[in-house]
Amino acid sequence: MKKITVTLAAIALVACNQKKESSLQIGEPEEIVTKDYEKLEKANWLLGKWGNTSAEGNLTETWKQENDSTFVGDSFVTVEIDTVFHENVVLEQKNDSLFYKVTVKGQNNNEPVAFYLTTANDDQLVFENPKHDFPNKITYSKISNDSLVAEISGMKDGKMSKELFAIKKKS
Repeated sequence: MKKITVTLAAIALVACNQKKESSLQIGEPEEIVTKDYEKLEKANWLLGKWGNTSAEGNLTETWKQENDSTFVGDSFVTVEIDTVFHENVVLEQKNDSLFYKVTVKGQNNNEPVAFYLTTANDDQLVFENPKHDFPNKITYSKISNDSLVAEISGMKDGKMSKELFAIKKKS
């Protein structure tokens, strides 16, 4: 009896598989669903460790790919041995939108602030959030493969303000 049951189960399995295969027309390709992360891929040039030393301190910014839809960034400024500024960034593509979510310890109740991509090309990424106090705009401009400028801008104390951070690739 067990032999008959096993045989019937095998026949049913083969029959189901044949029915599934026969639903495709000859020469018709199987539909393969792939996700497109084209907007995130425009930011590939950010990946790596960047830095600069100035009178204000040592700026270090590191970008890594977390998965196919997300990059994570870590930025900090040190003066001698003290960290005077630190932020975490998540650059994430959801559907057709790319978001720059930044969390700065001690600001915004330690909650991330989201900026959305408004401009992207091979040498520049612009993220904006008009509802945020300052900055409203974050721009990364690639100068060369080992040099970039990060810019934050917006209204500050009733005046247009901008800060530039030139950094070189370390690795």
